[in-house]
Amino acid sequence: MTSARSQLHLMQLISPNLPIGAFTYSQGLEYAVERRWVRDFDSFEDWLTGLLQENLTYIDIPVLKRIYEAVQKRDSDSLLKWCHYLLASRESSELRLEEIQRAKAMTKLLRDLKLQFDHEWSEPMQLCQACPYALACVRWSIPIHQAMLGYAWGWLENQVAAGIKLVPLGQTDGQCLQLALSNKIPGEIEKSLNLKDEDLGASAVSMAIASSLHETQYTRLFRS
Repeated sequence: MTSARSQLHLMQLISPNLPIGAFTYSQGLEYAVERRWVRDFDSFEDWLTGLLQENLTYIDIPVLKRIYEAVQKRDSDSLLKWCHYLLASRESSELRLEEIQRAKAMTKLLRDLKLQFDHEWSEPMQLCQACPYALACVRWSIPIHQAMLGYAWGWLENQVAAGIKLVPLGQTDGQCLQLALSNKIPGEIEKSLNLKDEDLGASAVSMAIASSLHETQYTRLFRS
């Protein structure tokens, strides 16, 4: 019963209906589409694969693991360190603002859901979404591997939803993309599990440029 309840709680945390505004951001995709860097199914799959194999594998997922472990151990110093690291890894002001806004929204949601957390965790929980996400996973007994899978799936689902609107793609193409990319996620997570601290770090140059230029893009559907 506990396992089933934890699984359901994870589904809630990664639901697109979660009121943290994830659907309002494209993470540079809107500009990439305007410049035709992303223009069809194949180019969008290449774009997502690159982000998965670089940013998620070498930054987001391994840092989430370290944040989760810091919450488990109640290690406030390590928690703050890795939350600052994740925020600093966002390569444009738009991406950093998104990270902070989503972190604050999820922290508020957890308070509304009556989840308790230590007072000294207030600062790291305002820095990156991974912190309140990891806290909820620990409190709800969601295993770290499932938490990592869920985090990656949530990123993928939001990106595909944005691509369906922007490229544009049909709903069936979107489902095909989610299936293709989700098949790659477990292998990337296994790779990230073996990374040492000194192995962390990546740069998605195209996304960084696209996100920076999206801030001044004349016509936008997505938030800056």
